[in-house]
Amino acid sequence: MSKPVVAIVGRPNVGKSTLFNVLAGEMISIVKDTPGVTRDRIYAEVSWLDKEFTLIDTGGIEPESKDVILSQMREQAQIAIDTADVIVFITDVRQGLVDSDSKVADMLRRSGKPVVLVVNKVDNFDKFMPDVYEFYNLGIGEPVPVSAASRLGIGDMLERVVEYFPEHSGEEEDDERPRIAIVGKPNVGKSSIVNKLLGEQRVIVSDVAGTTRDAIDTEIVHDGREYIFIDTAGLRRKSKIKEELERYSIIRTVTAVERADVVLVVIDAEEGVTEQDAKIAGIAHERGKGVIIVVNKWDAIEKNDKTMREYEHRVRQVLSFMPYAEIMYVSAETGQRLNKLYDQIDMVIENQTLRVATGVLNEIMMEAVAMQQPPSDKGKRLKLYYITQVSVKPPTFVIFVNDKELMHFSYTRYLENKIREAFGFKGTSLKFFVRERKEKDR
Repeated sequence: MSKPVVAIVGRPNVGKSTLFNVLAGEMISIVKDTPGVTRDRIYAEVSWLDKEFTLIDTGGIEPESKDVILSQMREQAQIAIDTADVIVFITDVRQGLVDSDSKVADMLRRSGKPVVLVVNKVDNFDKFMPDVYEFYNLGIGEPVPVSAASRLGIGDMLERVVEYFPEHSGEEEDDERPRIAIVGKPNVGKSSIVNKLLGEQRVIVSDVAGTTRDAIDTEIVHDGREYIFIDTAGLRRKSKIKEELERYSIIRTVTAVERADVVLVVIDAEEGVTEQDAKIAGIAHERGKGVIIVVNKWDAIEKNDKTMREYEHRVRQVLSFMPYAEIMYVSAETGQRLNKLYDQIDMVIENQTLRVATGVLNEIMMEAVAMQQPPSDKGKRLKLYYITQVSVKPPTFVIFVNDKELMHFSYTRYLENKIREAFGFKGTSLKFFVRERKEKDR
């Protein structure tokens, strides 16, 4: 049974993200004293007492705004309303009841969903309670006073929230769904790819670079299999990082990659592969994730019979540390080749979890040693005794040798290539550890 979904909605700057972070137990959402900073909804799995639920933090609602970002945030909140089982509507005791709160309340009332009205920033209950009563005028029930920043009243609020949960909710198996992080520089089309796959404007897409400032999880079902796509904030070069927001974005990209099984590194075909792309891809490589290089906006490139080969050569040059990565040429605009992404993702996940029997590995190693002698130094030659695979995601191997100082990086790479020749392992890095074992221990 799926977990109940709780959506936090309200105007910008009433403390939604602060409350979200308190409940999620970590700095998941960007918090700053600028209205409209939380530009997209974010999910977190929350447990309270014996209840588990999915929490959604929405962008702020500005019902009358013509501004592209704010109007799209309103759509985001509407999607959250549509998908939520319970809505937490946050208001601000210090700003008092304002006209747009009433407009939001109307939206929520029309939704027909259970609403818990929360009045935030009540740091002193004795002092602020008379102001809290004013919010009864919204006509959506009894207001719950809280202070998200000081963590006051949170338990009372959660008690009200869980009252609306259906019976037996939250009993879930371990989540085996593949998680795919979409990373890349701002404005390369990461959100557009998710939207095209989803067929719904779920992630904010705008011509403003860096529109998606946080990572968002989106569930997509393809051919009966569920996938979780994590659309991340765009990374910028450090020289351009003027605000703390950008630092958050970099941290978010790293944490999104940590949570993923496969990482799609999106490159702008028109701009070409850059050093910045290499840094982003390096995050996935260092963490041993499955990697697919997705060259977006391929429809905008003038082509001849050599274009793809030349482009691939450039990508391989800049991303020389990850020759195993698959490359795909797509267009989020037209949908070109996007459906083939799923086949690639499935293949990469299969390779990430592939196990090779120890006997077979040792045959490959002995053959490799026979073809190319191990290195020697000052009369002492490297001896390889034994190889075994110890884990998956990424496939990790331990090689036992007589002297690990003699095991040059280039010889490890040679063995890796031989294992790849035999088993492919496309799309995934391989990790090797070298251990010493004395002759008599064999």
